[in-house]
Amino acid sequence: MTSSEAVWAVLDTNIVLDLWIFDDPRTQGLRHAVNQGRLRWMATASMREELRRVLAYPHLVARMAQSGQTAEAVLQAFDTQATLREDAPKAPCTCKDADDQKFIDLAVAHRALLLSKDAQVLCMRRRLERLGVALNPHIPPPPGFVLEAPEKAFFASLFQAPVLAETALAA
Repeated sequence: MTSSEAVWAVLDTNIVLDLWIFDDPRTQGLRHAVNQGRLRWMATASMREELRRVLAYPHLVARMAQSGQTAEAVLQAFDTQATLREDAPKAPCTCKDADDQKFIDLAVAHRALLLSKDAQVLCMRRRLERLGVALNPHIPPPPGFVLEAPEKAFFASLFQAPVLAETALAA
C-alpha cells in the first residue's frame, strides 16, 4: 500500500499511551496498521510536547520502569511513526477541554480520522462527522448514524490484529 492510499489519523495522547506504554491488547490492530503504513499518524509539535510532559507523570514513570520502557523510547516511536504538520487553524467546533482542541483542529483541517478516548471529545462525534471527521470509526457508531457496508469493512480491517502464523497453523 502506498502512502497516498493510507488513511490519515490523529491519535490523542491517551491512545499513544495505550500503544506504547500500556500495550493495551485492543490497540494491537492499530499498532499493526501504523507499522504497516495502512494508517498514517499525523501530529504537531505541540502534541509531541504534550506527550513529553505527560511521560513525566509519576504513575507513568513507574509504569515504564516496571516494563523496562523509557520516555525517550516512546518519544522515538512518536518521531519515527508520526508525520509532523503545522498547527491547524481553530475548527468550527470547540471542545470543552482546551487541551484536546489541537487534536480536533488537526483532524478537521485534514479531514482525518480522530482516535480518542476522552469524554469531552467523544461527546462531539456528530459535530465532527458533519465536518468530515470520523471519530473512532472502529467503535460502533451512535444510534441513528449509519456507516455503509464498504466503510464498515474498511474500518474493521484497519483495526484487525494480525493473525499470527502459529495461530493459523493451530486451527
